[in-house]
Amino acid sequence: MTSIDLQSLSLSELKQLQKDVQRAIEGFGDRKKQEAMSALEAKAHELGFSLSDLIGTKKKRKSSGVIGPKYRHPDNAAVTWSGRGRKPGWFTDALAAGTKAEALEI
Repeated sequence: MTSIDLQSLSLSELKQLQKDVQRAIEGFGDRKKQEAMSALEAKAHELGFSLSDLIGTKKKRKSSGVIGPKYRHPDNAAVTWSGRGRKPGWFTDALAAGTKAEALEI
């Protein structure tokens, strides 16, 4: 390892050295992970497998996406509800008044 005379460096040189050291530290873990991954892939290939065959791939959960409105307020068409989650007050009030849910559907 090289020895650096820190006393002879200016403040800007010390700050640059600090940034360089921080980048080297952050990159160290990534390099070690890549080395480990390469070693694992080589061992799997040696045994006649690919690494993805051995560890499997996780299926991504399909997102439900945006749900459109299912019910519309009887008096104000701008107010809607998707039918999911807590029932809004206007919906429960309409049901209590005798309106059927099917009548509020869009």
